[in-house]
Amino acid sequence: MPAKKNKVDPETLTGTALLKEVNRRIRLARSRWKDHNNRACRAERQKALALYEKLGKEQREKVPQELRVWLRYRSEKYFGD
Repeated sequence: MPAKKNKVDPETLTGTALLKEVNRRIRLARSRWKDHNNRACRAERQKALALYEKLGKEQREKVPQELRVWLRYRSEKYFGD
């Protein structure tokens, strides 16, 4: 039997936990993109973007630039907002 995963409520996250969740969601969306699973990619990207909007300016700078670029610019080219 697989171990139970802790369910994370994105609404209650703050600080570094929120930052880690944003990074995790962006990486997950990128992996879905590489697998050509566009529906799942779009869903994860929307969740990541919603959490990213909650971050302050200092915290946004802590998100690796590669992930920020993918989230904001490259994916907008394909998914459009």
